[in-house]
Amino acid sequence: MSKAKDMRILITGGSGFIGSNLVEFYNVKDYNILNIDFTKPSSNKYDKFWIKADIRNYNELEPIIFNFNPDYIIHLAARTDLDGKTLDEYSSNTIGTENLLKISDKLINLKRVIFTSSMLVCYPGYIPTNELDYAPSTVYGESKVEMEKIIREYNPKYSWCIIRPTSIWGPGFGVPYRNFFDMIINRRYVHFGKETTKTYGYIGNAIYQINTILNADSIIDKQVFYIGDYEPTNIKIWANEIANEIGIRIPEIPHFLIKSAASIGDFLLKLNIHFPMTNFRLKNMTTKNVVNLGNTQELAPNLPYSRIEGIRNTLNWMNLKK
Repeated sequence: MSKAKDMRILITGGSGFIGSNLVEFYNVKDYNILNIDFTKPSSNKYDKFWIKADIRNYNELEPIIFNFNPDYIIHLAARTDLDGKTLDEYSSNTIGTENLLKISDKLINLKRVIFTSSMLVCYPGYIPTNELDYAPSTVYGESKVEMEKIIREYNPKYSWCIIRPTSIWGPGFGVPYRNFFDMIINRRYVHFGKETTKTYGYIGNAIYQINTILNADSIIDKQVFYIGDYEPTNIKIWANEIANEIGIRIPEIPHFLIKSAASIGDFLLKLNIHFPMTNFRLKNMTTKNVVNLGNTQELAPNLPYSRIEGIRNTLNWMNLKK
């Protein structure tokens, strides 16, 4: 890449969890950054990089991007919750991406775009045979499938790739993994007799991977890169590591009891009463979900943080937030 002060990086959705960490990362490196987001940054010190805009509004978006004239774009802006009932409710993921494609096609200095999808283009536990093998189980996942199809059908002329973040956690995070830490800290988390292994990713490692992809000299065009830690995470071991750092022990109860609690949660949800456990959440927690990060590891082999370092950094951040 060129010298940092000459490099112009546009981050859509830079006020979100991953986006905020990217803004902080590139700010330290003294890059020229613009964050386009409908939401204000969580830290006032990053307001200077932020312009409020709705990516679904083409006429609003185009002059902002043209004026900044980026060399690189990291497209994170999206609706990411699982509460939507129809694809129209996730128009940020589809129409927003289509608007960005149309605008970026006119940028003369643009070299590369990273489009952010989701591992939920396939339901947890499903192992796709290739990057076009989709099996979403949520409307959010369907919206990300549509997003990927829009990108491929448009076939941009510049260098581009798609990233699918796995379950990313760390300083700046919110639900659901902030809840996981909170439950352990507040002694409300229990092991329930069934161990599960999943692909998770510490945010510091995710930022390293994204930045490596952005800077890659090798051809990354049209590839899909999963973002996450290369060693799968055993949930019981991870929870115990968090507990050990704060000097507590996690109790264990039989699986049938937590199953009963999940059924109660389902009933309360019908009454619009939120309960910590439902069968949907229990299934997600107990379904093995390990994804193939082979091409990501080949490109970015040396993750900068161990899980223990990530836990300590996260707990320190949470103490500062209290």
